[in-house]
Amino acid sequence: MKEMTVERYDKPYLDRIAEHLYSSVFADILDDKGRRHQVMRPEIRPLYPGAKVVGRAATMLAIEVTQQPPDPYDKLMELLDDIQPGEVVIGAVQSGINAALWGELLSTHTRARGGRGVVIDGLSRDSWGIVEMKFPVFATGLSPADSKGRIEVVAIRGTIPVGGVAVSNGDLVLADDDGCVVVPADLEDEVVRLAFEKVSGEDAMRDILRQGANLREVFKEHGIL
Repeated sequence: MKEMTVERYDKPYLDRIAEHLYSSVFADILDDKGRRHQVMRPEIRPLYPGAKVVGRAATMLAIEVTQQPPDPYDKLMELLDDIQPGEVVIGAVQSGINAALWGELLSTHTRARGGRGVVIDGLSRDSWGIVEMKFPVFATGLSPADSKGRIEVVAIRGTIPVGGVAVSNGDLVLADDDGCVVVPADLEDEVVRLAFEKVSGEDAMRDILRQGANLREVFKEHGIL
């Protein structure tokens, strides 16, 4: 595993982003930077209302298989046993098969290892347990069918397509009720800084609009909508 930049994995840094920022403000800043394809498809939804996760991508790619491999779950377990505090499991299933790549036991393990959540372009299961433990899992849907003999993780910690976004291991990920946004590592410092500035401006504009101000005039002055 490549060396981490410690500050970017620190809990206070990620918690501050989770507390004050949200997916739409990241999407706006990335649009302004010319990165207009960093929002995942809207089918990837939280398993319960109010779920939110901010962390660094730990990526995995799964494919459909037609028979059980000799060592089922091998690559999946390799990734999850290597999860570091501050990481978010980001997975994609290159198949429309009706089977769940994620579940409650994997959520329990990932949380215990310091993982902050999961975003899967595929299905989950055991929603009752995941909701009860309030572990933020985002997926395209649910199925009781196990992945064993149906889906197998074949690559980890590379750049993979997830929900229409190319996600690299270590990218900053924010997912909330509106959706999931990926901030590329090379833009992170600037995007996070500008996002905090934009939120501050939105707070000021919100106060002005509450007083019944003219929307066009306020937008002309502040450039925020």
